[in-house]
Amino acid sequence: MGRVVSGGIRVPRLTCLVSDRDDLTLLTAMADVGVDGFQVRAKKLSGRLLTALAERVVAAVRPAGATVVVNDRLDVALAAGADGVHLGASDLAVAAARRIAPGLVIGSTCRSRADVVAAARDGADYAGIGPVFATASKDGLPDPLGPDAIAPAVGVLPLVAIGGIDAGRVGEVLAAGAHGVAVIGGIWRHPDPVAAAEEIVSQIGG
Repeated sequence: MGRVVSGGIRVPRLTCLVSDRDDLTLLTAMADVGVDGFQVRAKKLSGRLLTALAERVVAAVRPAGATVVVNDRLDVALAAGADGVHLGASDLAVAAARRIAPGLVIGSTCRSRADVVAAARDGADYAGIGPVFATASKDGLPDPLGPDAIAPAVGVLPLVAIGGIDAGRVGEVLAAGAHGVAVIGGIWRHPDPVAAAEEIVSQIGG
């Protein structure tokens, strides 16, 4: 489904964010219905516990060919055998991460075309753009960009839209030019997370 980047790995069309609070027993089923990316994000865990969590995610979804990235922590991504790392503005610089781990997928949080251009220059494989819509999944976020912010950033790196996205909003952000979406509440807050994931996969199509 995704676009091939570092080491032959693909930038996913649908990334499900995973924390230690989520039901990890559902991950294999999600991968089997077409979720092709998982991002491990659990900011309050120690390095050891985060590594253990990432290892569980990798073991659950890699047989289906899904890509696993770890939020913020390049060291954990390497230790857990993940496919990549996603870096925010206050994390390790993209250029430094690329020097340390030339074969990993590296994503960068961006809010504008200028951010995406800078991320590409420094060696990022994709840009996470958002929050597109208001979301309660993370505290302290900046104001939502809105879907109209996606189109001006298209054409530099694959854009993965995040923030308040569910099955009902996928079409809008893809039509604006996003390569894919990253989803938290739209999957985990649904009564049937696997069914929610499958519906988003169907909205994305091939």
